[in-house]
Amino acid sequence: MNSTQLGLRIRQFRQFRQFRRYGLTRWYGRARQARQARLYDLGLWLVLSAPPVVAAAGQYGRAVPVAAAGFVLLALAVGAGRRWPLAALLVPLALNLVRDVELLTFPFLPALVVMAYLAGVRAPRVRPAVRFFGAVALAGLPMCVLVRELWAWPSQLLMLLLCVGLPWLLGRWRGQYADLVSSGWRLAERMEREQRAVADRTRMRERARIAGDMHDSLGHDLTLLAVRAAALQVDRTLDARQQAAVGELREAAAAATGRLREIIGVLRTDDEDPAAEGAAGEAATPETVVERARASGIDVELEELEEQGEQGERGGTGGPDGLPPMVGHAVHRVVQESLTNAAKHAPGARVRVVVVRDGDSLDVTVVNGPAVHGVSAPGVASGGTGLVGLDERVRLAGGTLRARHAPGGGFEVAARLPATAGAAPRPAGDPYPTVSARELARARERVRGRLRQTVLAPLAVLAGILLVMAPVALVSSSLSVLDRQAYGRLAVGGERGAVEAALPVFTRDGAPDGAPAEPPGEECVYYSTRLMSDDAHRLCFARGRLTSKDTVGGLR
Repeated sequence: MNSTQLGLRIRQFRQFRQFRRYGLTRWYGRARQARQARLYDLGLWLVLSAPPVVAAAGQYGRAVPVAAAGFVLLALAVGAGRRWPLAALLVPLALNLVRDVELLTFPFLPALVVMAYLAGVRAPRVRPAVRFFGAVALAGLPMCVLVRELWAWPSQLLMLLLCVGLPWLLGRWRGQYADLVSSGWRLAERMEREQRAVADRTRMRERARIAGDMHDSLGHDLTLLAVRAAALQVDRTLDARQQAAVGELREAAAAATGRLREIIGVLRTDDEDPAAEGAAGEAATPETVVERARASGIDVELEELEEQGEQGERGGTGGPDGLPPMVGHAVHRVVQESLTNAAKHAPGARVRVVVVRDGDSLDVTVVNGPAVHGVSAPGVASGGTGLVGLDERVRLAGGTLRARHAPGGGFEVAARLPATAGAAPRPAGDPYPTVSARELARARERVRGRLRQTVLAPLAVLAGILLVMAPVALVSSSLSVLDRQAYGRLAVGGERGAVEAALPVFTRDGAPDGAPAEPPGEECVYYSTRLMSDDAHRLCFARGRLTSKDTVGGLR
């Protein structure tokens, strides 16, 4: 094994150690994050379980088994909350509904608020959450009917808005803010990479300049050396040995010149060869570019419309035939760059290329749809400068370029170019928006949209609750009327079951204004005397029997 092979093996071993160290570091980092997440979930479970346990400590009856079940169910909810946040939110919501249909209960209310906030942070999509909230709101109506408290439904909707909707919106804002911060860091890293790329290009340009200097100086000197050696080689005053030596010198100078040209070719970093570009521009028409892209697997369709204008119809040929060289190159680059961007950023999407020549102008439009789910991108890095160079090329050809997001979720690139020779380059205006500018604009638009959602969504829900209260009040009042004949037949001292069998379906929503205080130790219910009445019949029960009845409130 020579020294070169040994050095190569040493470098490979060092790279393997670095890769292994990097892999172990990532593994340790993920393990540490998982351990911290488990500790966080354990602490959250203990905090959320404390209120129901403390509340059930001094109570009896149904509160104790509900608290015990809540202690276990909250552990399951916290454990599943990272993967299924909406399912985890359903657990404290159900526990609150078991205790009180109006959700006016303290033990599980903190858990409901916290889990709603975490659902907003962790749920990436809005539509499942909206469907979940709508289903819960609609399911509350039959629950209130079953417990014969129709007026509890508006109260339930209001509590859902305050204890679920608002925390969810706050959590969603917090999650989106974290996403924006993460996007900002990614953007900063991209800018750093771009800065390093600019520095690399600067160094390469300096190398190219040095290469040019070497070619101009050393190449010229070596050429003169070879010419002088050739002249000495035919000098008759030199003997054969000297002429052979001079011939070797000439051959060495020629070989050195060839090696210098090879080195200069390596050092030169011009991205485009003008001659090659001209040849490619002449041969690579939109049809050729589309055929190459179609052969590589891109679903692309080309549509060329007939020329109309002073020269009349061309009979279906259309396209860039007979265009000035600069315009032909620009058309080629627009189609080529747009197809490349579609393959990078929207893999599997259908692409439509439209070339329209109308009189003295030529329109080239390339539109691609959104990326197809399940189709992987080719993995080509994008520096975000392709559209900048494309805009400059179209500008130099005398045209204009427009690039924007298509309404259907894809992307559109449209160029208008002159179809006649002699068009002057368009004056340089503002540069094409950079990646940072586009990311910032999209982030601002997302923030504005989310702010509108945060403000308008609760107002819309509150307006809906107010609209629901009117028909609920009418229905509740009509179904809670206890007429005078039925009221007169109720006998004080009767069993509660027999009395309730003769009562209306629903009770009135609380005591009317001006009603006296309820007797201590008795449970009282109220029924309307007539539709939308100000007074009410009050029936009080104690130890399973009707203890008193009277009409309270209003003008009797």
